[in-house]
Amino acid sequence: MDAEVLAVRGLLAEEWGVALAEIGFVSSVADGCAMLGESLELPPGCNVVAADIEYSSVLGGFALRPGVAMRIGQGLAGIAGLVDARTRAILVSDISQLTGEAADLPALRALADAVGAALIVDFTQAAGWKRVDAAMADFAFSSCYKWLLGSTGITVAYWNMARQPHWAPRSGGWFSLVAPIDWHAPALVADAMRFCRGNPAFVPLYMLGHAVMTARGWAGAAAVEAHVLALTAAMRQGVLAAGLPCWTPSRHGANICIPHPDSAAAVAGLQARGVMAWGGRGRLRFSFHGYNGMDDVAAALAALPTVMG
Repeated sequence: MDAEVLAVRGLLAEEWGVALAEIGFVSSVADGCAMLGESLELPPGCNVVAADIEYSSVLGGFALRPGVAMRIGQGLAGIAGLVDARTRAILVSDISQLTGEAADLPALRALADAVGAALIVDFTQAAGWKRVDAAMADFAFSSCYKWLLGSTGITVAYWNMARQPHWAPRSGGWFSLVAPIDWHAPALVADAMRFCRGNPAFVPLYMLGHAVMTARGWAGAAAVEAHVLALTAAMRQGVLAAGLPCWTPSRHGANICIPHPDSAAAVAGLQARGVMAWGGRGRLRFSFHGYNGMDDVAAALAALPTVMG
């Protein structure tokens, strides 16, 4: 089991272009961000900045920290105007789960550096189809039940040790503490497995390792990314050509999101026509991966008008 943990960490380090020591596991993005929210230096009067389209798992761990002001901008474009000398962290998803918009990570990195803030990124909607530049972030996470083709119960956790050399969580467990444990002066393990306080979820971890290896049998990361972007561009163009509303801007990822007042009924209607989509939060979301093709785009575009009212 220990060998498998090490092997899967190595696979993900290669995929994300970082050192193996910087890859660990946590149970969820929410838990990982909560650990950061309680452990980062956030002095009274400071602020944390994010967009109103951000996922709650990223925000929750910081929103409950006493003395920290949450500044929420209107869309990704609203982040820059809220960052100032008191900003200690910028929170963002590489791709929005709500609108499908892609973040400009280099611009956000420069913005964070200008004020000495940490950039914390959720790659859940990107990892698996898009080449991830994790080193752009101070910390990053990705759930594994999306494009990584794994399951819930395990999340990739990245710690940029060059940018945050002194980071340490405020809590630990047997897995994240150096054995034998000196309870008078317990020491955390030296790498990103300090995110993992108890046993990692071994069954999801084994699934994740097999999923990453399976995806490596495809045409290659660059080809998969280009393929997915071609599918989503065609889907977005088809939606606009049909005169339908679309929340997803031209800078997007693998999600195309369309507003709908009764998305649950629309999802059921699409499923009855053989098209799988996601609903909630007032929109329909169509997501594409390497196993999809233009025939899937055509099927979705053909079925969509039947549920738009």
